[in-house]
Amino acid sequence: MKFFIDTANLEQIREAYEMGVLDGVTTNPSLMAKEGIKGLENQRKHYIDICNIVQADVSAEVISTDYEGMIREGEELAALNPHIVVKVPCIADGIRAIKYFTQKGIRTNCTLVFSTGQALLAAKAGATYVSPFVGRLDDISEDGIALVGQIVDMYRYYGYTTQVLAASIRSTRHIIQCVEVGADVATCPLSAIKGLLKHPLTDSGLQKFLEDYKSING
Repeated sequence: MKFFIDTANLEQIREAYEMGVLDGVTTNPSLMAKEGIKGLENQRKHYIDICNIVQADVSAEVISTDYEGMIREGEELAALNPHIVVKVPCIADGIRAIKYFTQKGIRTNCTLVFSTGQALLAAKAGATYVSPFVGRLDDISEDGIALVGQIVDMYRYYGYTTQVLAASIRSTRHIIQCVEVGADVATCPLSAIKGLLKHPLTDSGLQKFLEDYKSING
């Protein structure tokens, strides 16, 4: 399974990259705002900075909700760097835009997916990635991980090449559950990725090794 980091924070992106396990980055307007990145020019520059760090897929989201606006924004974003994946909302004009981008050879990430029906339409339009939102479904007492598994099964059954990118990951446990249902990608906060390292037996075992080494070597 691929690991993407879900942030616009360059320091966190560098840290994840230097761990040697990072396969890409996802961003959105909320994450940009969190980092205080204002203005279209600054946001575009920030996408390029991210691409220069990871040299891998970076999802950059369109703001327009109409077809013409999505096409204009998507083409501008794709032109910034070869690693850019245009992130498009799962609405009618978004599906239409994904079809257009697919025909033009521009890779896409269909975002804000909350049902198998939406995921089906995204795959039929040729989306590179589809992003079901795990945590947001859990927030309304639905099973986000179950949806990821259903989409994985559907794509395998019908032979779609669209990759299932589990988004809105809230915890390390979510990552493990995504592995169990066969997600292609999980996009996570850095804390959730680092949480995979934590185990009390690792800590106690390392402490014992160091104590034993010190006892015989001074």
